[in-house]
Amino acid sequence: QVTLVESGGGLVQPGGSLRLSCVPSETIRNIRAMGWFRQAPGKEREFVAQISSVGVSNYADFVRGRFTISKDSAKNTHLQMNALEPEDTAVYYCNYRTYSNELWGQGIQVTVSS
Repeated sequence: QVTLVESGGGLVQPGGSLRLSCVPSETIRNIRAMGWFRQAPGKEREFVAQISSVGVSNYADFVRGRFTISKDSAKNTHLQMNALEPEDTAVYYCNYRTYSNELWGQGIQVTVSS
């Protein structure tokens, strides 16, 4: 069973930056897209960003140019988050979609607070 392992979360002050990474435990074939979602306390999980296998990215409106999703040759995905706001506080989940399956990471906490 392939697992996705997130890293890079933590506590940051408003206006600060964090870089999240998601690394599969083994090679995943036929990836269609890699993405990030988040879930704040008392709210539903929401889409943050996605990058396709050919590198096309799209973002939720609330990102407003602050976040950048990327992927590397090892098929890991990263989310660079700048200008973080308290409203960005949530558990962030990475998501991989293949042509036959969908995988989720266990989630990592991001807290933006002074």
